[in-house]
Amino acid sequence: MKRLSTLLLLGLLSLNGMAQKMTKDKKEVIASVEKHKEKLIQLSDSIWALAETAFEESGSSKLLADYAEQNGMTVTRGVANIPTAFIATYGSGKPVISVLGEFDALPGLSQNTTPTKDPRIDGAPGHGCGHNMFGAASLGAAIAIKEQIEAGNIKGTVKFFGTPAEEKFFGKVWMVEAGLWDDVDVNVSWHPSAEIEADVQSGLALVDFIVEFYGQAAHASADPWNGRSASDALELYTTGINYYREHIMPTSRIHYHIQDGGQVVNVVPDYARLWVRVRDPKRKVMLPTYERVKAMAEGAAIMANVDYKISLVSGIYETLVNRAGGEIMQNNLELLGPITYTEEETTFGKAIQKATGKPEVGMDGEVHPLKETEDLPGGGSTDVGDVSWNVPNINLGVTVAPKGTPWHSWAVVACGGMSIGHKGMIHAAKAMGMTMFDLFDDAKLVEKVKEEYKTRKGDEKYEAMIDGPPPIPGKN
Repeated sequence: MKRLSTLLLLGLLSLNGMAQKMTKDKKEVIASVEKHKEKLIQLSDSIWALAETAFEESGSSKLLADYAEQNGMTVTRGVANIPTAFIATYGSGKPVISVLGEFDALPGLSQNTTPTKDPRIDGAPGHGCGHNMFGAASLGAAIAIKEQIEAGNIKGTVKFFGTPAEEKFFGKVWMVEAGLWDDVDVNVSWHPSAEIEADVQSGLALVDFIVEFYGQAAHASADPWNGRSASDALELYTTGINYYREHIMPTSRIHYHIQDGGQVVNVVPDYARLWVRVRDPKRKVMLPTYERVKAMAEGAAIMANVDYKISLVSGIYETLVNRAGGEIMQNNLELLGPITYTEEETTFGKAIQKATGKPEVGMDGEVHPLKETEDLPGGGSTDVGDVSWNVPNINLGVTVAPKGTPWHSWAVVACGGMSIGHKGMIHAAKAMGMTMFDLFDDAKLVEKVKEEYKTRKGDEKYEAMIDGPPPIPGKN
């Protein structure tokens, strides 16, 4: 037993020593990102200013695709019947390592680069989840790998996936269904965060659907008995949902957004519409809740004596974690070390925290240790989950905003257009590039990541939760 403990300790020390060794090749990956740094920042800032929402990111998509093309990658635009989706490729043969790039913004979050709420354009969108940095950093990593393949230091194929509409319609689901990851060995991704860590936590599966009620209009005072109120059905339906909340699993969530509850007060509304979302950390738990919430729409329609219609928008899987990949990413994060901030950046961060009612502790640029994977995590959802059920996925989080910052808020937008966000973006590009290099350089690492993927997936058969083409504005 003592000998086994000694061997384990020596193994850990050996791994730690490997993690701390900055090779010539990795220095070249870092140098490549540094070489493109100013242009990557320019790309990020341009996308930040465009702030285009789901499936409307034509300018943002073009900026990234054009820069990939300018750097010698072959670009295929409009993949999966999505005008703003594209793939940039370089190299040939195996392994095939891909990296994700998102670039869509959120409605209503326009903000200047100031630490107090100050919209650039009232009511306009803003990058409250940092996707302007997401796409630019990932492309920086892809180009760094392209240059290593070009130099003959590694062999294989690198792919950059330009993936639109993560915030609303989940564009990757249609891209997965089109088979775009079928030849990929390992996928790498990152997401802007308030701390640096190899992300080995899952997210929540979800499903989005639209419920519409159709009644009969009538004068609300003169002859309401001739009307059948669609808004009555809507209210009965949301009341049913709210009573049902007590009886769902504690890990589950139900959200809804009323999109149309009637137009004027003196007309019995003949039409009402709401967007409904059901979530849970496990898709198998989410699905029965989804079926029950759908069934409630029929009950509401019966009580209000109206007709109804349910339309699936899309659904996504929870993320399939890969700890073997997380360990590779963690080694490279430790090799890179922390992000350091200027006094001005720290002051900016504390001002953001003050404005949003958070403790004024400033920035967290330290590399956090690899965490244990939680079985039932909270938090949000992402269509990266669907990619992760089709190919092994390695994920990363890097600081782009001060600790405690409310996500999907003006505060993240403010940081994403200035140096705090720029530093995180460049750091992410380096970490991903180094990790991708490891995968190209060592076939055993690829096999280890793939074996864990197969074990975790088991006999689960992936089924995309879509019904028809992507809802491209103006086309459907």
